[in-house]
Amino acid sequence: MIHSLFLINASGDIFLEKHWKSVVSRSVCDYFFEAQERASEAENVPPVIPTPHHYLLSVYRHKIFFVAVIQSEVPPLFVIEFLHRVVDTFQDYFGVCSEVMIKDNVVVVYEVLEEMLDNGFPLATESNILKELIKPPTILRTVVNTITGSTNVGDQLPTGQLSVVPWRRTGVKYTNNEAYFDVIEEIDAIIDKSGSTITAEIQGVIDACVKLTGMPDLTLSFMNPRLLDDVSFHPCVRFKRWESERILSFIPPDGNFRLLSYHVSAQNLVAIPVYVKHNISFRDSSSLGRFEITVGPKQTMGKTVEGVMVTSQMPKGVLNMTLASSQGTHIFDPVTKLLSWDVGKINPQKLPSLKGSMSLQAGTSKPDENPTINLQFKIQQLAISGLKVNRLDMYGEKYKPFKGIKYMTKAGKFQVRT
Repeated sequence: MIHSLFLINASGDIFLEKHWKSVVSRSVCDYFFEAQERASEAENVPPVIPTPHHYLLSVYRHKIFFVAVIQSEVPPLFVIEFLHRVVDTFQDYFGVCSEVMIKDNVVVVYEVLEEMLDNGFPLATESNILKELIKPPTILRTVVNTITGSTNVGDQLPTGQLSVVPWRRTGVKYTNNEAYFDVIEEIDAIIDKSGSTITAEIQGVIDACVKLTGMPDLTLSFMNPRLLDDVSFHPCVRFKRWESERILSFIPPDGNFRLLSYHVSAQNLVAIPVYVKHNISFRDSSSLGRFEITVGPKQTMGKTVEGVMVTSQMPKGVLNMTLASSQGTHIFDPVTKLLSWDVGKINPQKLPSLKGSMSLQAGTSKPDENPTINLQFKIQQLAISGLKVNRLDMYGEKYKPFKGIKYMTKAGKFQVRT
């Protein structure tokens, strides 16, 4: 199935490789480097690259390419999902998934990868099962291992591997029994000059942190489950029950996990939470241009829009910008021509604005097209799709757990054309 894994940093260096079957030469990555050169951005490298004897499947996360080498045809999504699991596991083990952290914990990385795949086939990909097999590194454990020469490998086979619920270990005990669920929605949108929506869709996830004693059986129901489209579940969810009743029924893994991810793509269901008023103009004969933008809340159900960041790639002809903002800080880089405005929180009574002039290169014709404005923002306690959790019930255990649900909306690729 998966022969080898190469980890490549942003500057094109292979800083870690792992082989499960025969050793595959590093030269196979030359095909990947060629594709990387052709792509304008790292995200645009094709996820599947065929070569004469192999297929290279890759994901790009945390400024690292995770490249799997395959020798026979397999479903590509199967491999890509496994690579995402590898990244999530590293993040869970080390707090951050970065080149420095992977190099610092290289022994644990190899031990974890050895357990995740068996002869090229996925074996243990659940974080809490892996943590029983390979203990996460701590400063004390690292010091002891260095002195005694021992490893982080556990003494016993995880109890979950022997049960019918392989994602949950047995005999879990907590003094405070808690179950928290975060509904996080990311909105991708393109808004045209006049303010009407060209495309808009929502990518949503429900992340859970469950710390419950014993073997609880949970059910989670929604007010409006028909909103959810293209749903992808954690293996613990009973799919038949979801199909018939639209209720999530599951025995949860212990700790943090992603319960499901979903998609809302129907245009009429996607509310646009912010708007941008803009007046950007270049005059034909003059070496000056006008720049004016205002950001305001639109459909936010009375919730505050915060963490607002506006960026815009200005045309090459713009030499400098003289701007004044009503709030936040702004910076224009004359080399990269990138304008960044850190707005912060939007106060609906006094909308933030950025106004001023642009000085253009003398003798050049006015730019063909106006710059695009990119927005970042987040809104706490709001799921922009309108998704609402109705109730969460627990069966199989006697105690009463503490339950909490949080909602958050944030911008994905949110573009306004001017």
